[in-house]
Amino acid sequence: MFKHLLVPVDGSDVSKNSLKKVAELAKADGAAVTLVYVSDPLPPLVYSDSTMGYGVSAKEHKAACDAYAKDVFKKAATALGSGVKANSLHIANTNLSEGILDGAKKAKADMIVMVSHKRTGIKGVLLGSETHKVIVHSKLPVLVLG
Repeated sequence: MFKHLLVPVDGSDVSKNSLKKVAELAKADGAAVTLVYVSDPLPPLVYSDSTMGYGVSAKEHKAACDAYAKDVFKKAATALGSGVKANSLHIANTNLSEGILDGAKKAKADMIVMVSHKRTGIKGVLLGSETHKVIVHSKLPVLVLG
């Protein structure tokens, strides 16, 4: 039915757990899979992975994002299993949903398969639903895994 699936990944457990279902879909239809990771191109004012925050340059931030994306893609490919070959696409965009839609266009996907983090209540209001934004703005079918 669908020949090219775009699958946003972020390294979360929710994202990893959905990849088994993606693999089943891809195998059933003989579809290609492109994994997309969207990172913010703007470095934060301060990285605070220790008690002492420190500033970082745009070049260092890009290198950190690239390294993280590479790790996410490696883990996602492992979760998909050996029966599914996946391409990877790292998109830099300050807006996550726009980055996913841009990735779908670049990959020439015919369906977006994504997972919902099921944020409700105050979390839903504060964090928003990127899945909802993709559904609203996509010209492609969007399959939401729960």
